[in-house]
Amino acid sequence: MSARSEPAPSSRTPWMAVLVASLGYFVDLYDLVIFSVVRVPSLGAKGLGLPEATGAAAGGFVEGVARSVRILLGQETGDVTSAGAAILDVQLTGMVIGGFLWGILGDRRGRLTTLFGSIALYSTANLLNAFVETVPQYAALRFLAGIGLAGELGAGVTLVSELMNRHHRGWGTMVVAFAGMLGPVAASQVGSWVDWRHAYMIGGGMGFALLALRIGLVESGMFRRSEREHGRRGDLRMLLGSWERLRRLACVVGLGSPIWFVGGVVFVFGPELGRAIGCTEPILPPKVVLSGYLGAAAGDLASGGLSQWLQSRRAAIAGAIVLLAGALAALLTLGGRSAAWFYGCTALAGFATGYWAVFVTVAGETFGTNLRATVATAAPNLVRWTAVIWVNAWGALKAPLGAGKAAACVAAVAVVVGLISVWRLPEPFGRDLDWEET
Repeated sequence: MSARSEPAPSSRTPWMAVLVASLGYFVDLYDLVIFSVVRVPSLGAKGLGLPEATGAAAGGFVEGVARSVRILLGQETGDVTSAGAAILDVQLTGMVIGGFLWGILGDRRGRLTTLFGSIALYSTANLLNAFVETVPQYAALRFLAGIGLAGELGAGVTLVSELMNRHHRGWGTMVVAFAGMLGPVAASQVGSWVDWRHAYMIGGGMGFALLALRIGLVESGMFRRSEREHGRRGDLRMLLGSWERLRRLACVVGLGSPIWFVGGVVFVFGPELGRAIGCTEPILPPKVVLSGYLGAAAGDLASGGLSQWLQSRRAAIAGAIVLLAGALAALLTLGGRSAAWFYGCTALAGFATGYWAVFVTVAGETFGTNLRATVATAAPNLVRWTAVIWVNAWGALKAPLGAGKAAACVAAVAVVVGLISVWRLPEPFGRDLDWEET
């Protein structure tokens, strides 16, 4: 790897990038989470007319996946829970594919191309989502939306990280992540007050409005130099053909995987989980999302500020994962007392997952300029895809253990994976980013 001195951008340019990336991530997370908010009405009696879950469908991991495939192909009707899980899996799979596609494009054609191209794709898919009439149509558009949603965060964080001073870039990514976490908060309110089809239209419209901000935003100088001087940019063979780079990538993904146990199981299937742990009051999806992501927004500020104060990404992440373990234990033991307890524990778990701000910064700091967008875009989406593993593992363990104990077992695995990843990853705080993988 080779290094050069880091450039000093003008004072206005980095913060314009922070503004655009923040608004883009706000819309990105609104569109990502709106499905969780409107899952029940859009698939149930007010939408496609699927029945509520009966609890009769059981089976192992393989049977669960097979049933999801049949639902997605229209060979089986399914119910609100099973169809919702299948559509979520498809959306997250689209995000993994899109993560690599947009990441490669970001390293080859530029951060701005990725940023605005991804916004255009997911906005189109979300507008069309308002007109679906069948589960396969719904799933196909969530898959396309997933591909589009995959690109915005990585491109935005890469651009902000490369434009800002290396000792202060954590503040910029903290602002981006905090603004993004307000997107699900907005989604929870919109989904509560308007018809689910209109909620998708609003998300798509906000995305298209964002495209006007392209004017005045400049490309990263580090990328421009890499474009002139380095022939191998966004090359997956460099990333996948080196055990050392694969180890770094695996550690980065492992850091964030506990977050998407919460995002995939607790935030999406809160009503089912609440019933399973004994809560007699109904748990409402919009309130789960609202409490969880308000906590996450506060956690982004706290973890981002803590990592800057400690001058350590690893210490901030490790502390957040330990807090998350305690929050999940509280949720599964106390959350059944009442809906208020459930929402309160969800907010605490959301606060702990707020280390997402630090995680996305680490993803951008761990690789050289010629692979940075590839990893910074692919890694968050690989983390999101781990929700497929967590959700299906939880589903497979529900029959023998019950939903509460199954959630505890899967959560324990996610927490251990996160802590091992923190231990194995070198400290990236303050690293000069103007270097390339060779």
